[in-house]
Amino acid sequence: MTSASVAATPLKTLFLQAPSFDGFDGGAGSRYQAKREIKSFWFPTWLAQPAALVPDSRVLDAPADELSVEQTREICRAYELVIMHTSTPSFPTDAKFAELLKQDNPNIMIGLVGAKTMVDPEGSLKATKAVDFVCREEFDYTCKEVAEGLPLKDITGLSYRESDGRIKHNLPRAMIEDMDALPFVAPVYKRDLKIENYFIGYLKHPYVSFYTGRGCRSKCTFCLWPQTVGGHRYRVRSAASVIAECKWIKENMPEVKEIMFDDDTFTDSSNMERVHEIARGLGAMGMTWSCNAKANVPYESLKIMKDNGLRLLLVGYESGDDQILLNIKKGLRTDIARRFTEDCRKLGILIHGTFILGLPGETTATIEKTIEFAKQINPHTIQVSLAAPYPGTTLYKQAVDNGWLKENDAVNLVNDKGVQLAAISYPHLSKEEIFHSMEVFYRRFYFRPGKIWEIVREMLASWDMMKRRLREGVEFFRFLRAHEA
Repeated sequence: MTSASVAATPLKTLFLQAPSFDGFDGGAGSRYQAKREIKSFWFPTWLAQPAALVPDSRVLDAPADELSVEQTREICRAYELVIMHTSTPSFPTDAKFAELLKQDNPNIMIGLVGAKTMVDPEGSLKATKAVDFVCREEFDYTCKEVAEGLPLKDITGLSYRESDGRIKHNLPRAMIEDMDALPFVAPVYKRDLKIENYFIGYLKHPYVSFYTGRGCRSKCTFCLWPQTVGGHRYRVRSAASVIAECKWIKENMPEVKEIMFDDDTFTDSSNMERVHEIARGLGAMGMTWSCNAKANVPYESLKIMKDNGLRLLLVGYESGDDQILLNIKKGLRTDIARRFTEDCRKLGILIHGTFILGLPGETTATIEKTIEFAKQINPHTIQVSLAAPYPGTTLYKQAVDNGWLKENDAVNLVNDKGVQLAAISYPHLSKEEIFHSMEVFYRRFYFRPGKIWEIVREMLASWDMMKRRLREGVEFFRFLRAHEA
């Protein structure tokens, strides 16, 4: 399909998360690189946001709705334009699904969005002729203009294929500066999604998550979105806008028990007065909320947040070794993280701590150090991941330059079952050692008498929590068995 053949009239548009692995994580508004230890789904915020700009469009999340390939194809047949979110590990199956849609309707227009297409627009288009265009940079308004039927050649931030097969790259699209101009995503969730399908082990159910800003000032070498789509400038919505969307959720989605702010670092130090204002607004409404935080928030701010409905912080500790934290430019030390964690414990703020194994500088000794660090600070729950060198990140370039990873080998971040693989291998530490250190970490953290009793107490306090933790426990043991195999 060419720009000349696109009618200057609006196209019936579907924003799609394509069918994927059973239990493939909805990962923070896009699809995470692997199945998690328990089945979980994040809201597809990155698709819901442009959908909110396109009248009469629809968001379809096939993995969360447990739709088969055939069921999803049937729904897609009713649309003229399908825009799919893709990622490096999911790209091969997403490309195949695009080819099936073209078989069903050769005239359908198909586009891809996400960090994968931002980093490699040419390769994404060359991989399959079924894809007509890909979006680069922030793609909200790019998608809107495509859906309006504007000629592809006139849309910034777009790469597309002409009728003669040549690939064209339009000028880049400027970053969005007025974040308040973006419409709320919650009404799209209510209209198109089954919110009961979205659950995260450490959040209340049902929950809703959305972004109050984009970008992250931190320079972590492994983190994908700030190095690709979002940028390192933290651009935020006003506190009034955030509070207004939360009020809309309270009034129109009364079943929601918790709001999660998905910003990479909601508690950025440049942003704390705004955080306080948002917290007080939510406190006045009696709402429960959680957010992503760096392990350096001052006690005074934590207290304001806790006093106004904060329940849990998602904190990226990454490692218990200070040299590794320096290597990855985390901008944090373990002593600061310890003090922050103790402050949260004093205030009654729960923490879901995330750790990464296999980062530059990792050894068997540092893995042991991180496991002991996790046990000592004892977050309520943890998530252990393997270093994932996504193209477009400093970690990817570093891994290729040092021979820790073969170029273009990042597609092998997961196996055919969706289980995350160790992609980086060091002369002194093999992929296999890194891979199997994950289950060791989980077992040594959770299979302690104190932690087991902590979980049992939580289950005894609520029948809903009892049922939930039992289900998650079954999934967790299955995950460990699959990982050990």
